[in-house]
Amino acid sequence: MRRGYTLVEVLVTVVILGIAGALVVPSMSGAGILRVQAGVRTIVSDINFAQMDALAYQEPRGIVFDVDTNSYTIVQVFGGTIEPETDALYDPRGPGQRYRVNLNDFDFGGARIQNIDLNGGNVLIFDEIGGPVATPGSDTLSSGGSLEVVGHQGRFRIDIAAFSGRVSVVRLD
Repeated sequence: MRRGYTLVEVLVTVVILGIAGALVVPSMSGAGILRVQAGVRTIVSDINFAQMDALAYQEPRGIVFDVDTNSYTIVQVFGGTIEPETDALYDPRGPGQRYRVNLNDFDFGGARIQNIDLNGGNVLIFDEIGGPVATPGSDTLSSGGSLEVVGHQGRFRIDIAAFSGRVSVVRLD
């Protein structure tokens, strides 16, 4: 008695594996855009966190974006100055950590921060009632602004409304 597979059995197996591969490969190619979207969602949630933290503690908060390091830091605003190294909030995800997010992490799929225009600069500031203001320590309302998050498979613009600080996202490609 001979044991083995017939040509028909081998062909059926190869065809089934080919069909399964054809279904899996397109879904895997979309993983890159999901990582870029994770970067966008992280930025949006941290903007909302800074705004709500300012309101909850009745103290100004800011987010300092750094294009060169592809990161941002959430800070307490003391008077008219912002010092990201010394005034960074502590990250609630771990003891003794600064609230700094680095988009170079693998989780964000190569997303890059670009084209920041927040009152002509790279800092978003919320006053003690959660409204965006133009400069630290001022009562002058912000003119709003935007920044872009760009990845290999997607480009998004995050807009911050002038009066309310409402955040919206637009896909640019």
